[in-house]
Amino acid sequence: MADQSHHEEEQLGKIYDAKVARRLFRYLAPYKRLVIIALFLTAALNLVRQIGPLLTKWAIDDYVAPASRGVLNVDSAFDGIALLAIAYIVSLAFILGVGYFQEVLLNTIGQRVMYDLREEIFRKLQTIEVAFYDANPVGRLITRLTTDVDSLNELFTSGLVEVLGDVVLIAGALGMMFYFNWKLAIVSLLVVPLLWAATMWFRKGARQGFRQVRTKIARLNAFTQEHISGAQVVQLFNREEKALRQFSEINTGHKQANLDTIFYYAVFYPLVNLISAVGIAAIVWYGGGQVIQNAMTIGTLVAFLQYTQRLWQPIQDISDKYNVFQAAVVASERVFKLLDTPDKIESPENPKLPATGDPSVGRIEFRDVWFAYKGEDWVLKDVSFVVEPGQSVAFVGATGSGKTTITNLLMRFYDIQRGEILLDGVNIQQWDLRKLRENFAVVLQDVFLFSGDIATNIRLGNSAIEDDRIEWAAREVRATSFIEILPDRFAAKVRERGAGFSVGQKQLISFARALAFDPRILVLDEATSSIDTETEQLIQQAIERVMSGRTSIIIAHRLSTIQRVNKIVVLHKGRIREMGDHQELLAKRGIYYKLYQLQYKEQSNVSNGIATAK
Repeated sequence: MADQSHHEEEQLGKIYDAKVARRLFRYLAPYKRLVIIALFLTAALNLVRQIGPLLTKWAIDDYVAPASRGVLNVDSAFDGIALLAIAYIVSLAFILGVGYFQEVLLNTIGQRVMYDLREEIFRKLQTIEVAFYDANPVGRLITRLTTDVDSLNELFTSGLVEVLGDVVLIAGALGMMFYFNWKLAIVSLLVVPLLWAATMWFRKGARQGFRQVRTKIARLNAFTQEHISGAQVVQLFNREEKALRQFSEINTGHKQANLDTIFYYAVFYPLVNLISAVGIAAIVWYGGGQVIQNAMTIGTLVAFLQYTQRLWQPIQDISDKYNVFQAAVVASERVFKLLDTPDKIESPENPKLPATGDPSVGRIEFRDVWFAYKGEDWVLKDVSFVVEPGQSVAFVGATGSGKTTITNLLMRFYDIQRGEILLDGVNIQQWDLRKLRENFAVVLQDVFLFSGDIATNIRLGNSAIEDDRIEWAAREVRATSFIEILPDRFAAKVRERGAGFSVGQKQLISFARALAFDPRILVLDEATSSIDTETEQLIQQAIERVMSGRTSIIIAHRLSTIQRVNKIVVLHKGRIREMGDHQELLAKRGIYYKLYQLQYKEQSNVSNGIATAK
């Protein structure tokens, strides 16, 4: 699965830059006033930067070379140079002060845009169908939310606005150069075609390099997340060396992708400096000749060289900003690919609800249901059954027979290919998803606890569930037997995935969570498999009280836990083979009878073994 997803990463099609850029800039729309202010400040900064060379020209031509009073009409050359120096310092102070506000403003815009984008991505990940996670590693998705979004930050903080500022700087420098000496200005621009060719070469290679780096970092994150989560299994089966070799291979690929990209940087920037040096040499050669021939002043030549630096620097900055833009485009391609993933399971435009006052509350019906996770590899085949309101129904069968799939389909985590599933007489595809799932509470075999405390794990953000109800639910499932001895009781901290609690304790918290939500339909999926027999008997008593008046669906391998349910459905290879209560199915001497006999013999063997040991 992971290799397939990485292959999809590498095969990600190229998206036209302008299209991606337009979509990126939409995120600036809520902050357009701030952007306009930033643009104004940037333009002002770059216009003020044009003053320095002009002041230098005046100082040299009017006070150093001819030693005259010059344009300021002062008594001495020293006074004139002093005044020009003060003007230069004032311009620098202006650049410093305005530059501070510009930088703060740009970073504020960037952080707000990243905040909005991360919110949108997280919202998408929270609402997309469960099947999406079957094909996308968690590490890869985390990369979208963190690394890829971070790559967009520089685009908004130092890319877009500063590129426009560089354009202003280039335009100002060129204007002054042509004003001073249009012939020399043309000479200085003769190297532009060389710079353009170097930029195009860099653009092509760098973009491919950025794609490879993004692909490799996603693979690295996915592998790391998977092996950190499974560290216990890795150590248990002595797979540390094998995992390290695999990590080294992936890490080497990431390193090489970065080195390949660095090659283009290593060639491009020295090449730009060389081209700039050639341009400056041409100016010195031609401009020096003009000075010798008294066709141009020394001050003009010095100012021209300074304007040339102001011309080449933003051109080089634009090339560097292009790298930022390329990194942002590559990252945004992946982010937008995630955001554009269609939601295959959505609420209908006009949801339908059961008729008001309908007495059939919690009635479930499967009509000729066929389902496959992929293609026509059917997991369920022509499944039909009815669960009346308040009934308790158990599903049994061998591993892979489709028991858990039935509950997943009922809560519409997946959509069926054929047939109908109805809740209270309404097809679940016509229900609003939120209202549909509000009817259910689920206790799974693999319990997931969030970081926080015990109370928040029971409440799960539902402010309507008060502390008294949390304590009641915990007492009902006998979870207070271990919660009460904790120093902080219900405020006891829960670490990631419930680390520090036993499997049985986590399952008791999960039971309390389900009961606290007071569901119409209770789903127990191997819910007591990790609890000792004595605790299970206590929980069974609580479950029976809570199940009273509720529709309950139980999936269990231990047949001893389902003998009192109203109906037992036996699944075999995706089809319903038998249906009835415990005694009826035993009397049929079919699949259920064989399963029961097999478990009874196993329990007898275990009991005999214990007795012999004693």
